[in-house]
Amino acid sequence: MPEVIFPGPEGRLEGRFAPAPKPRAPVAMILHPHPMSGGTMNNRIVQELYKTFQRRGFATLRFNFRGVGKSQGVFDNGVGELSDAASALDWVQSFHPEASTTWVAGFGFGAWIGMQLLMRRPEIRGFISVAPPANMFDFTFLAPCPSSGIIIQGESDEVVTPIAVQKLVDKLRTQKHITIHHDTIPGANHFFEHEMDQLMGSVDRYLDMRLDPNSPIK
Repeated sequence: MPEVIFPGPEGRLEGRFAPAPKPRAPVAMILHPHPMSGGTMNNRIVQELYKTFQRRGFATLRFNFRGVGKSQGVFDNGVGELSDAASALDWVQSFHPEASTTWVAGFGFGAWIGMQLLMRRPEIRGFISVAPPANMFDFTFLAPCPSSGIIIQGESDEVVTPIAVQKLVDKLRTQKHITIHHDTIPGANHFFEHEMDQLMGSVDRYLDMRLDPNSPIK
């Protein structure tokens, strides 16, 4: 898991990058939770998502938003962080310009940033959003949501209310040409402290389905 430093909009950004084992491999980027709540690229859920995509042969990057770890700059309420994510994706794609597909995954604040990135980057064909903070941030930018993905929520999440996430899912499901999966993990809190296996099982089942050459979702 080599440490990497690459240029961002406000100076250098720090990440961990697993190069792909073969040309035209897909690309995945993992986005961490809220920096003001201690979120970093070493968050447990972020690391598990990173390992999952790496195992599947993706060129996989996780990185620290501005002002976190060795990344330069200061917290920018999501505006600058979205620019950081766009720069990070540019950096990965510079190694894999022929990538067959691009995925983005995020937890909490990172899920919000990742879903904004979908609107900017038509090459992103799939997303995984873990506990997207639909009760804290505005998700109306998803009009329309350009790609299919999965939203995973803890049933007992005390930070992101399950009802707000359900409303987001219901809204996205009214759109044509995309498919939104939604899993609720029984008993799980915001951090999936005792349900990490169930969370990653949900991710793996979804990726098995989407990455199957015969998947109905393109």
